[in-house]
Amino acid sequence: MRTVLMTGFDPFGGESVNPSWEVVKQLEGMHIDGCRVVTRQLPCVFGEALTVLNAAIDELDPTLVIAVGQAGGRVDVTVERVGINVDDARIPDNIGQQPVDVAIVADGPAAWFSTLPIKAMVAALRDAGVPASVSQTAGTFVCNHVMYGLLHKLADKPGAKGGFIHIPYLPEQAAAHPGAPSMAAQTVKQALEIAIAVGLRQTTDIKATGGATH
Repeated sequence: MRTVLMTGFDPFGGESVNPSWEVVKQLEGMHIDGCRVVTRQLPCVFGEALTVLNAAIDELDPTLVIAVGQAGGRVDVTVERVGINVDDARIPDNIGQQPVDVAIVADGPAAWFSTLPIKAMVAALRDAGVPASVSQTAGTFVCNHVMYGLLHKLADKPGAKGGFIHIPYLPEQAAAHPGAPSMAAQTVKQALEIAIAVGLRQTTDIKATGGATH
């Protein structure tokens, strides 16, 4: 049976939970379009996150890999377009590392584009009533580190697709950040199930506007 690998992160930046793992772990063992979903928690640590991710890819040989991360302040589910080859940490990771202007892969390309059908995913999410958009940046913290590293790893596995999705705070987190948007865990779970199904079914992306003016 084919496998889908979904990952989330442990809490960081003073939060007691990370919505990515709180939701992703609920998908463990699900079957979607004939594929079994396997989940892994990644540490919010430069380097170590990719060690854990790469080991899971080697173990499972997944057809589809979607890494999920928290983007506090974003209003919707954002499907990332591109990961760039730089770590530039505004805050320390969970073991105190704070790299500045450091390449993720010393001899790697400047960027890797997601191999997910990102616009088809966004369209399907919106059709289901889930706020969603294409994002043009995954930041320069551990989320981007994982996205770039994931796509670099999958470049040697042409049969596999992969990418990254950012999600907002959970309501209980937003309560501690007055004015911050949030999304219920059940809505995020629905969104990720839809994203998996579209990722498995859609061989080419749709032509639709997903750009930004700034």
